[in-house]
Amino acid sequence: MGAYILRRLLLVIPTLLGIMIINFSLTQFVPGGPIEQILAQLEGGGDVFEGISGGGSELLDSGDSDYIGGRGLPADFIADLEREFGFDKPPLERFLTMMWNYMRFDFGESYFRSISVLDLVLEKMPVSITLGLWSTLIAYMISIPLGIKKAVKDGTPFDTWTSGAIIVGYAIPGFLFAILLIVLFAGGSYFRIFPLRGLTSANFEELSLIGKVLDYFWHITLPVLASTISAFATLTLLTKNSFLDEIKKQYVITARAKGLSESRVLYGHVFRNAMLIVISGFPALFIGVFFGGSLIIETLFSLDGLGRLGFEAAVARDYPVVFGTLFAFSLIGLVVGILTDLTYVLIDPRIDFEARN
Repeated sequence: MGAYILRRLLLVIPTLLGIMIINFSLTQFVPGGPIEQILAQLEGGGDVFEGISGGGSELLDSGDSDYIGGRGLPADFIADLEREFGFDKPPLERFLTMMWNYMRFDFGESYFRSISVLDLVLEKMPVSITLGLWSTLIAYMISIPLGIKKAVKDGTPFDTWTSGAIIVGYAIPGFLFAILLIVLFAGGSYFRIFPLRGLTSANFEELSLIGKVLDYFWHITLPVLASTISAFATLTLLTKNSFLDEIKKQYVITARAKGLSESRVLYGHVFRNAMLIVISGFPALFIGVFFGGSLIIETLFSLDGLGRLGFEAAVARDYPVVFGTLFAFSLIGLVVGILTDLTYVLIDPRIDFEARN
């Protein structure tokens, strides 16, 4: 097992390098870089994309600058901007410098926020932890018991009606369900039961410990429900199918023939084997929800999380934030893939990846 883990760790390096090379190369062809953003704002054009989409040829001044929005600005000023952002160097040199810094976990500073990328991510992380952790836990708490129940009652009216409800829940987009929750329960048109903004109230620090806990759960109820609505559908069906496969195996028939109760057969023998694929996917599912927070849901509930941060950084061409978070999250995702394999072995020691290789 040790050799297998070592090989997987060594594969992380070329995989991560490939991800960074592809994304860095793509940015070289994307119009509207950070310097163009600044120049467009200085020229009163607002966003640089307005110039691109609205006949940007009028803003070009080939005599002084190659940048859209650079007309009327001194060439020395633009050259200083290039040096400040590092764009006076060739792309290859910039990429190698960036990767060397990232290997030392130096992700630099945001172009437009005057804060380090690491501090910026840590500032937005509570929102992502809230949505990721609670959405994952609720999905498992609903999906596993429901999936087991559906497997036991396969083909019954209960199985049919719950399957219909699951399909409907899976088909409803999270943002549409979020709007429905706001309209019904956040003062949209009917009831004003839950707050609409933020993770905590303005007087959060003045509350008692119990008051803080209740206030926290009061604020996260609607966004977590909106994030979870479609998450449990796949997990429920996966649990059901996994149990159905195990129930039909010979060892289950033998256990029943020995006179064991149905609950003993189900939870003493079937559960461990059937839940292998479900439980082992927990790390990957949590990381997926954690780092893939819904931008629309965060916007609807005024939550400033990593999803919104990534979108704003991409629009503003804040490359240190874009590449820094991409590097960190890709690295974490690759490591989680290894942890998922280890979870398989932990749950079922009979699995031996080394022997398989």
